[in-house]
Amino acid sequence: MIRPRAVVFDLDGTVVDNMALHAEAFAEFARRHGLPPLTSEDRAKTDGRRNSEIFPLLFGREMTRDEWLAYEDEKEGLYREVSKGRIAPVAGLTTLLDRAVELGMAVALATSAPALNVAHTLGEVGLRDRFPVIVRGDQVGRGKPAPDVFIEASRLVDVPAEECLVFEDAPIGVVAARAAGMPVVGLTTTFSAEYFRALDVAPDLACRDFHEFLSLAAW
Repeated sequence: MIRPRAVVFDLDGTVVDNMALHAEAFAEFARRHGLPPLTSEDRAKTDGRRNSEIFPLLFGREMTRDEWLAYEDEKEGLYREVSKGRIAPVAGLTTLLDRAVELGMAVALATSAPALNVAHTLGEVGLRDRFPVIVRGDQVGRGKPAPDVFIEASRLVDVPAEECLVFEDAPIGVVAARAAGMPVVGLTTTFSAEYFRALDVAPDLACRDFHEFLSLAAW
């Protein structure tokens, strides 16, 4: 594993192991709207995407901006409610962040989460100050699996893409990082290492948490 000049993190399922909380919020959202439960195949297609793309997929129809924004407010409000006091960083994250700073690496967050969720989630775990650069999917032209959010993170930290190491938990995020020309580590908080290895576009490495990554990377 390379010694990068920058580390770039996805948020949900990567910085924090919170996808079960998103699933809990979605279960209530689905009950209200008569939607079927999400299958693992559904998750692989939607995890990592922007809400502007997720809700039309879930409802099976095109939507106006006002429509999907209303659904976003409802579902993400449920997530923020059910996740209060229940979010924790993925094991080893703060150790890795400390080590990255010691080695002079830039640190960035590149996420499809909306602004209120980013503030809430980082605030719940006391990490708002640990990510000096944050790029959201709604701030770039295209969402994941397009590489835009990672390319913008690379630009803002002023490090070439090939020298940025991405941490992701979703197949769509892995595809986006690869499309940006970045090496990527897949965290198995949401999908298994076997699942990642079977993908057409697989991560360079799959780890259960950041402790395992650090033991392998020997930074």
